[in-house]
Amino acid sequence: MLAATRVVISLLKLRIGVAIAASALAGLAATRGPAATAGEIAALTLAILGAAGAAGAFNHYWERDLDRAMSRTRSRPFASGLLKPGPIWPLTFFALLAASILLAWAASGTVAALHVFLGAATYSIVYTVWLKRRTPWNIVVGGLAGSFAVLAGAAAIDPDPQSTPVVLAVVLFLWTPPHFWSLAAAKADDYAAAGFPMLPLVVPQHEWTLAILSYTAALAALSLVPLWFGMGWIYAAGATSGGLWFLWKSWRLYRAPGPETAKANFRASLLQLMLLVAGVLLQSAAG
Repeated sequence: MLAATRVVISLLKLRIGVAIAASALAGLAATRGPAATAGEIAALTLAILGAAGAAGAFNHYWERDLDRAMSRTRSRPFASGLLKPGPIWPLTFFALLAASILLAWAASGTVAALHVFLGAATYSIVYTVWLKRRTPWNIVVGGLAGSFAVLAGAAAIDPDPQSTPVVLAVVLFLWTPPHFWSLAAAKADDYAAAGFPMLPLVVPQHEWTLAILSYTAALAALSLVPLWFGMGWIYAAGATSGGLWFLWKSWRLYRAPGPETAKANFRASLLQLMLLVAGVLLQSAAG
């Protein structure tokens, strides 16, 4: 049972799914309007986990051959041979996605369901199939997947975009490239072996480190804009502390590029996202 659970967690990329669902809840919490019921929130969260899981599983399936070339991915279910490829798998993933979109529609309406679909489609088709092997700017477009999750959560309260959740969606869009470029820099040999043209592998160090620093500076500054729209001191504490720490680590990476500073910046990106989301949720709970 434990082994099967681990396979499901890996196949559906549930760690990423949880981060995407948390981003959706932040979008919901940051939107003014009639409060959603606990059942509606739970249903939307489950729908986003399901859609993200379907997209993540398709990513495993599509990249199974290249995953074998990377030490960090060769143990994935399809890459390792634990699961055998066949047409039943894409059909299963599509069924999971369809069920998730239907659940989002039933719980939160058409606009929320559309954003759930767009997030999954962006990651699975636009990023995984179309861009990832073709351009070093792949993850810039792939970052839209997290942004759509924020907008899905906001649409559960108000289908018309409001200022704060839109700003948070842009922050998520800016967050994704430095997060994954830092990972690619830390695992450069892996990405090179698989042939993925991630930015740190194809441009000089000063260019990709400057790109990371620029994106980080922009998202750290933009994350403070919701204060103008009424977010309080709890949000300010989370956004400021996380943004400054991420910016500091990005500056260290720019000044001294290498696997260790790249790993540190990758971890800083995770902390920044956690503090940002926690700030939104705690601020909403505090009223």
